[in-house]
Amino acid sequence: MTSKKSNGPDAEWIVEESTELLKFLFEKMPSRSRKSVKGILGRGQIHVNGEATTQFNAMLQPGDRVEINSRFGARNVKVKGIKILHEDDDVIVVEKEAGMLSIASDKENQMTAYRQLSDHVQRSHPRNRIFVVHRLDRDTSGVMMFAKSKDVQQKLQNAWKNTVSERTYIALVEGRVQEDGTISSWMTEDKTLTVRSSKNPNHGKKAVTHYKVLKSNKNSSLLKVNLETGRKNQIRVHMQELGHPIVGDKKYGSRSNPIRRMGLHAHVLAFRHPKSGESLRFESEVPSAFMRSFN
Repeated sequence: MTSKKSNGPDAEWIVEESTELLKFLFEKMPSRSRKSVKGILGRGQIHVNGEATTQFNAMLQPGDRVEINSRFGARNVKVKGIKILHEDDDVIVVEKEAGMLSIASDKENQMTAYRQLSDHVQRSHPRNRIFVVHRLDRDTSGVMMFAKSKDVQQKLQNAWKNTVSERTYIALVEGRVQEDGTISSWMTEDKTLTVRSSKNPNHGKKAVTHYKVLKSNKNSSLLKVNLETGRKNQIRVHMQELGHPIVGDKKYGSRSNPIRRMGLHAHVLAFRHPKSGESLRFESEVPSAFMRSFN
């Protein structure tokens, strides 16, 4: 068995004798740990004759072409309720559907993004784990990120403002928003788990939300929202304060729900990779339901 392409993030080999895929990969990547090689295979980063595979015992035959992309897993890998956009040894970036919790609650501890992704990474190795970096509300869809070690989680959380260069949401709100703007207030959470906003600087944690009008009519407006801070329910509370609550957000003042879900979507997440320092940007398409009011 000889290598057709050597070093670099991508490699390609032509098989010269029958063997199992995992054994072949161990031979071709002697500088990597066995756990790392299994992880690459489990993430769908190996292609045999142009098709992604995660089968450790797949039999290779002479003439088969084996390719590896060591940095990115197979695009559109689907786990129930989420789509994996990027996965490497340190982070996993996903697109979460509306209706799925980020992490467990008193009522739900199985069908969560955390649980689904834990099961996913443990298919490569039973000791693999994921760690929560930030959360999306159950009814908010879009891009979110998890760490694959405690060290990476803490590195991301401790330097979140310096690491994340863009965090953009798309919000469908009630009524016509006339112009772009910024909302600044201080937020606290009461005993009913409802977040309250105050203009008193001594009342809670500061929250700053910037918004830009993309589309509007007499019934609703589509806003591009950028967070300067990341407080719980921040956009939802600030839109209520603006007098234009998010469609479907009954908790914070909405009186209509034409799209049968909450009109909030995590559209863009851009950040500096905690280990490599590389700038990464992920974008999730705006749900088509958000656009129906403007067609």
